[in-house]
Amino acid sequence: MFPLTFEPLLKRRRWGGRRLGDLLGKAIGDGNDWAESWEIADCGDDQSVVSAGECAGARLSDLVARAGADLLGRQNLSQFPLLVKFLDAADRLSLQVHPNDVQASFFFPGQLGKTEAWVILAADPGARVYAGLRAGVDRLQLGSALQEGRIEHCLHSYEVRPGDCIFIPAGTVHAIGEGIVLAEVQQSSDITFRLDDWGRLGSDGKPREMHVAESLIVTNFQRGPVNPVVPVPISDDYEAFRHEQLVNCAQFVLNRYIAERPFSISPNGSCHGLIGLGGTATVWADGYEGLISAGKTMLIPADCPSLTVEPHDQLTLLDAYLPALCGEFDPESTYAALATR
Repeated sequence: MFPLTFEPLLKRRRWGGRRLGDLLGKAIGDGNDWAESWEIADCGDDQSVVSAGECAGARLSDLVARAGADLLGRQNLSQFPLLVKFLDAADRLSLQVHPNDVQASFFFPGQLGKTEAWVILAADPGARVYAGLRAGVDRLQLGSALQEGRIEHCLHSYEVRPGDCIFIPAGTVHAIGEGIVLAEVQQSSDITFRLDDWGRLGSDGKPREMHVAESLIVTNFQRGPVNPVVPVPISDDYEAFRHEQLVNCAQFVLNRYIAERPFSISPNGSCHGLIGLGGTATVWADGYEGLISAGKTMLIPADCPSLTVEPHDQLTLLDAYLPALCGEFDPESTYAALATR
């Protein structure tokens, strides 16, 4: 199988804006509420559809069923396990927490949990994220703060800048602040428990539904503050090529390339999602030729030949793949990387 490209699934939300079109070239229409572009998705009725090539018109779920290990690298998955998005947060998102796999299966049998990672593409001056609780905040303190309307006193927050990566394991209380555009890699799940909505009303003029009881159940109160990850260098050629690891967890590995010279990517028995953040490159693979650029994504099947990526200018590229096949998951190194800048 050769690399696959998909039609984006565009989502409108009250907190969206127009930068999916202005910054990333998405074909948005009128309005100022374009919030998400789902790039690689196999999540219930939300299905990515192949945009070109021999598989044009096929849904991702159908490819998973037909191709199995040729696409994923293993046979025992009935769903593509990752969801890749771009988000434009023109307004602040609600304060949320997501369950892990065990908790998700309790609330919604058959569903995955939701561990995710963000890479910041653009941030207005002063734009902030809320990632984790302040040290020492427990269940009682968080519940009391919610009732008394002083939830921000419990939250760890900080300003972000382009290039920052924030890793949000399931059970982490979090929110994306206004003025941020980011790329997100997460488990293929749309389960969200809302803790608080900052006193806002929904489009119908009424408060939106909150899930406080569920949120308190799934929150990991041992985690505390979550800071931007410290990238782990993989390559030491920093003049024209940088290859670094951002996240290495049980659900996915996320690496970043910043390159001005050609380099190769080998699937090594796992599918890879390539996410263009800046620049343009030609991707070659034994008879295949395609382009990837800012705002574009590409799915590399597990049995694809090794790729050559040839940048036309300075390229910034994310590479997300499944870790279990390569034996790369190291919990200690992953959580140790969650250090203060």
